[in-house]
Amino acid sequence: MDRDDLSRQLAELPLYAYEFIDPEKLEFTPRVRWICEHECPMYGKTWACPPGVGTVEACKARCGAYSACLLIATIAEVTDIADISATLATRPEHEAITNQVGDRMRALGVQPYILSTEACTLCPRCAYLDGEPCRFPEKMHPCIESHGINILSILDDMGLSFQYGENIVTWFSLLFYND
Repeated sequence: MDRDDLSRQLAELPLYAYEFIDPEKLEFTPRVRWICEHECPMYGKTWACPPGVGTVEACKARCGAYSACLLIATIAEVTDIADISATLATRPEHEAITNQVGDRMRALGVQPYILSTEACTLCPRCAYLDGEPCRFPEKMHPCIESHGINILSILDDMGLSFQYGENIVTWFSLLFYND
């Protein structure tokens, strides 16, 4: 894939930031997965969440099978950052942009493995609950945290901040691919 061509295309999108990163620089840790297991109501209910995505070690191996990774970030402003409904209402726009980036990468000849922000809500009832395979694996994007990835450490390395202001929401996606 021609990174310069993709970079030109990314510049057309409302991205706050994007960066090509080495997947080996990502930190995978069960501490991040702990949030999923103890605080997320979607734990155990979808193929996009633990334990459906596999162990942290399996997720690390899956991501490590790719030679390159693209991190993208969008930001959105909300009236009150403490209003979780208002905050989550900004997520679909980020997911739409993530899908656009994935489509552009596929048009350039690569098949990205995408991690984003959701627990997947494509189906009214996830096939995971019935012990069946995912109906739309090509459309489902597990969340970054489900894989145990500490996004903050890579942001530090890149010189990016997670917090941009009191009412700003920052969303991230990782698109793994073979160069």
